[in-house]
Amino acid sequence: MQIKAKKSLGQNFLIDKNIINKIVTIANIQSNDNILEIGPGTGNLTESIINKKPKNIFVIEKDENLANLLSKRFKNQINIINKDILKISEHLISNDELIVFGNLPYNISTQILSKWITSNYNKKWYKSLILMFQKEVADRILAKTNSKNYGRLTILSNWKLDVKKIFDISAYCFSPKPKVESSLLVFTPKKKYFEINDAKNLEMITRVFFNQRRKKIKNSFNKIFSDSKYFAEKLNLDLNLRPQNLSPSTYYLITKQYENLRS
Repeated sequence: MQIKAKKSLGQNFLIDKNIINKIVTIANIQSNDNILEIGPGTGNLTESIINKKPKNIFVIEKDENLANLLSKRFKNQINIINKDILKISEHLISNDELIVFGNLPYNISTQILSKWITSNYNKKWYKSLILMFQKEVADRILAKTNSKNYGRLTILSNWKLDVKKIFDISAYCFSPKPKVESSLLVFTPKKKYFEINDAKNLEMITRVFFNQRRKKIKNSFNKIFSDSKYFAEKLNLDLNLRPQNLSPSTYYLITKQYENLRS
């Protein structure tokens, strides 16, 4: 079956075998591991994962044609979930923690990551996330305070997760060839992270601040707190600073103050 990539689904199939093998090697897959692959496409990475002989392999593929192709190619070696990743409760896929691989569609990659970070599942469902992003998105995830790439995605990503860049991937490693380079990142859950009651509050706070990225944080404080001066003093913050001047931990503290007010 000849499969043509669908632009509407942000499909770019990874075809470079050397890169595929490097990605799979990073996970150090053992026989008792359970794997989840997001957007397996034609199954090139899937095949390499199968060769490592993990306990179970689940794949989520929204495209029905690709799901059928994977079923014919791999038979009962994998468990195919033919659904939209944004509409799935991942913590119900397996009773065991999953190692997640994903060549994430460029058009929804940040939505997928944000969904995982801000979900209020009580159960920790993944052991690690090995994900490919458009390089520009990866740079935003890894950005430092006071840099131009620093923003909401940096703050959300670094809340519960340790993030490490492995390498960049050339556009020539994909078919069809995208217009941009990609980066491979590995995320592992932090053992300790700042306690926030509801991640949606952190999302809201960062949105308020970074929607006025170039303005002083005084404007954002006024929107969030009725007595902005009091809370700025409590947090020892200069209201003349800009949103990119505040560290991720400061945003977690601001969110906690906001939650305390509402409780």
